[in-house]
Amino acid sequence: MIKKYILALDQGTTGSRAFIFDKNCRPVASDYKEFKQYFPKPGWVEHDADEIWASCVSVIKGALRKGKISSNQIAAIAITNQRETTVLWDRKTSKPVARAIVWQCRRTAEICSGLRDKGLEHSFKNKTGLVLDPYFSGTKIKWLLDNVKGLRARAQKGAIAFGTIDSWLIWKLTGGQSHTTDVTNASRTLVFNIRDLKWDKELLKILNIPQTILPKVKDSGSHFGETLKADHGFPDGIPIMAVLGDQQAALYGQGCYDPGTIKNTYGTGCFMVLNTGKKMILSKKGLLTTIASDDQGRPVYALEGSVFIAGAVVQWLRDQLGVIKNSADIERAIKGLKDTNGVYFVPAFTGLGCPYWDAKARGIICGLTRGANVKHIMRAAIESMAYQTKDVFDLMKKESGKKIKELKVDGGACKNNFLMQFQSDMLNCKIIRPRIIDSTVLGVAQLAGVMIGWWHGKNDLKRLASVDHVFSPRISAQQRNQLYIGWLDAIKQAKA
Repeated sequence: MIKKYILALDQGTTGSRAFIFDKNCRPVASDYKEFKQYFPKPGWVEHDADEIWASCVSVIKGALRKGKISSNQIAAIAITNQRETTVLWDRKTSKPVARAIVWQCRRTAEICSGLRDKGLEHSFKNKTGLVLDPYFSGTKIKWLLDNVKGLRARAQKGAIAFGTIDSWLIWKLTGGQSHTTDVTNASRTLVFNIRDLKWDKELLKILNIPQTILPKVKDSGSHFGETLKADHGFPDGIPIMAVLGDQQAALYGQGCYDPGTIKNTYGTGCFMVLNTGKKMILSKKGLLTTIASDDQGRPVYALEGSVFIAGAVVQWLRDQLGVIKNSADIERAIKGLKDTNGVYFVPAFTGLGCPYWDAKARGIICGLTRGANVKHIMRAAIESMAYQTKDVFDLMKKESGKKIKELKVDGGACKNNFLMQFQSDMLNCKIIRPRIIDSTVLGVAQLAGVMIGWWHGKNDLKRLASVDHVFSPRISAQQRNQLYIGWLDAIKQAKA
């Protein structure tokens, strides 16, 4: 009997990964490839969708090769992805009509301001659970239709397709046969009504977006189509059985299927998500209401706090300043430092996300004295992830009314023991790090496994989970408060 596997694609902001999981939910092979980031103007961030696809093809083939696994052994495909990033392509040629506008891009700040000035923010928030911010897809779609010559006319004729990255990958894997998305990704577009789980005609009209360009929306655990032989190396007929936006996938992978469970992902950005079950909570202080998944791939509600720059601040130290060669070097570099010598680093390179939602804020390093050196700046960069997480965590507790005693963590930066201990100190709660920190790809693979009958739901999946380390708080309340007051002062300067 041929041994079968699940292949999970994790298409992220700076790179693409493919993981192959066996029936024990163990990763048996993986491959990773970065792709180019484009910054044509200050605050603008773009990707080439064809380059993203090429990176996915490369890692699919790489993972199969490393695992010595035939493509015929893949029982199902699962996809998790960077959300909000906006791709428009020609339906006939499958060619992107422009570079993808990345979730970090701030070019639509004026569009958002104009909508707020017209008093439309309440309507958007009440229907979508989101705030009017350039972060989301809706204003990006509008910008492309308004600024790419002839594009709006082509869109109105039905010649153009829109998708977040999941839709783009489904389209390419199925040879253009399936134009679909799932509810978690749709809920990040600013034009999807999370109350009735449909594209909202009123919001589409406000943004002047023709509904003909939108994909069909399905539950996260669904049959999204089957591979049609192209350049991806798969034979025809392999089903795509699970799709989740990256943060919802991490929530699933951390076993947070039930109301009141919470996780935080430390990736390019930092994203805290709290499962609220069937209860839809609209935040009054800047959290987002979004769609997540229960253990069977059906929609539930969640609260989310989004931080735009987390692990990306370490990439900035590596790529822009050249003070480290590899991101992993930073923990060794700051070892032995007692503190930051009063230095704070607010990495608002693309504005501030939750709870500030200030698109015009910019990065700042403050508190510099003659005693400060580059290592203090590096430590302040690491601490900024913990402070931004505290901003969201405190608000999450207040608005949900829940006492949160532990936080599950994942993502590349959670490997940093200093960061995790400092995070525990700042939140005054336990930090639980799993053995497999790639919770996004793990979660979507698990959901695909449930959909094809490998596992039957949360009871099976909980038996597969394992903990690597638990961090407990060590500092006093006075120390915590003093450090955080300094952070809030730094935030004021970044906003100014």
